Amino acid sequence: MLGIGVGPGRRKEGDAVVTAPSPLFDFDDVDEVIAADIDGVLRSAALGGAQIRAVATAVDEQALDRLVDVRPRSVVFVGTDSRSSRAADLVLSLFAEHSSAPLVHAAETPPWVGALDVVVVAGNDAGDPALAGSIDAALRRSAEVIVDAPDEGPVRAVTAGRAVLLPPRVQVPTRYALARHVAVFYAVLAVMRDVLRRDAAGVDLARLADAVDQEALRDHPSNEVFHNPAKSLAVRMQSRRVILAGDRPATVALARHASESLLQSAGVVASAASLSDVLVARDRLLEALTVSGERYDPLFHDEELDGPAPLPPARVFVFSTDSDRFAAQRRIAALPDAELVSVVGEFDSDTVPPVLEQIAVSMVRIEMAAAYLRLAGGR
Repeated sequence: MLGIGVGPGRRKEGDAVVTAPSPLFDFDDVDEVIAADIDGVLRSAALGGAQIRAVATAVDEQALDRLVDVRPRSVVFVGTDSRSSRAADLVLSLFAEHSSAPLVHAAETPPWVGALDVVVVAGNDAGDPALAGSIDAALRRSAEVIVDAPDEGPVRAVTAGRAVLLPPRVQVPTRYALARHVAVFYAVLAVMRDVLRRDAAGVDLARLADAVDQEALRDHPSNEVFHNPAKSLAVRMQSRRVILAGDRPATVALARHASESLLQSAGVVASAASLSDVLVARDRLLEALTVSGERYDPLFHDEELDGPAPLPPARVFVFSTDSDRFAAQRRIAALPDAELVSVVGEFDSDTVPPVLEQIAVSMVRIEMAAAYLRLAGGR
């Protein structure tokens, strides 16, 4: 099968060799996949576990010990870019109802923050004025401040030993930084003795990193599509209109991250919504209209008279977790082309993992799938 690499699509212009995009790509041709990955996107997408483990190591090194006995009036997560903001959405959707202190997500440090609050400011661009400004505002108001950002430039100047700094120890492009932010946000909640109530499902960050690493191994280029969840997902999305949905707030946040990953990594435009909103649009998804607005009947359709045949129905991928998947399966039965994306049953343990662990595994799977779609799209 033709694909990206040497062959008819390759031509020379001056001293530069240009590879023309090919409509065909063999996901199971390991050499072809590796040759196409000139930017190392598969390696970057596979480093989610390493990022989580680095946060766990920082916690073991007592980086957050000053928070152990803190009883905050509130915990504020300031996400200054899309990845840190999405991480705040995920953590709040999972733990807000299990927290003894209000959890708040803000785009910048709120003016009401004071000495009784814990503020976690996260971002990936140390030169971002909004990032440095939020850190400075929280420090000036005497809050307990944790900074999840690179230790350089304006961030270093603003913190100057006055805040707990957790810089990234594993360097990845910003679009793959969600795992780190989620780990930091959860670690801050977990280290404070009296914040998360006993009904919260505790997460061991080392175990979480292991689960994410296991998923990355399953998604390795050497594994064929049939045994590779990320390749399989990429194949089912390829050349289709895609809708990504979640059946609860946490999976809706995951669906939105998946949509952003597909766009940023592969240039694939995919809508993200709650499953309820997708079900409301069911009738529109079922309709197949020609360019002229007439309903499509393949038996009587004439492309010269009626125009091109309509695209096939959009394929809906619904993210779900163990506690909701049976209900989600019943709900998506009404959709014309839908499938459930759930990772339960793919863990080594017989015990159902915490929801955060399930979501983290789905997260690296979709990021790897987006990386494969990028490679399949050519250069």
